[in-house]
Amino acid sequence: MNWYLQVLKKYAEFNGRARRKEYWMFFLFSFIISIVLMIIDRITGTFSAHMGAGMLGGLYGLATLIPGLAVTVRRLHDTDRSGWWVLICLVPLIGLIVFIVFMALNGSASENKYGSDPKAEPEPQAA
Repeated sequence: MNWYLQVLKKYAEFNGRARRKEYWMFFLFSFIISIVLMIIDRITGTFSAHMGAGMLGGLYGLATLIPGLAVTVRRLHDTDRSGWWVLICLVPLIGLIVFIVFMALNGSASENKYGSDPKAEPEPQAA
């Protein structure tokens, strides 16, 4: 949970680097929260099958859009790539596969042009 909160604290910070664990834990918690909100939307009747989303899920998606994009750009920086590589997702099928490979690659072991190695920094502690 600390990784998720760490990303939210860096709400719109596109500079620097993010390690794999930070990226994947954020998206794991976001996925779980989205599923829970979808269930709540269905129970409360605020889910719209036409739109494919509910009110709570839609608000959560809007609230985490910028932090999700920021952590994605920082993750690309960790692999020594520009944040513009996120646009590779616009290429059907192959782009998504390449993007997932980029997100799964190990980051640069030393300092690169985007900053120092985030693995050298201490991990967030449980509160």
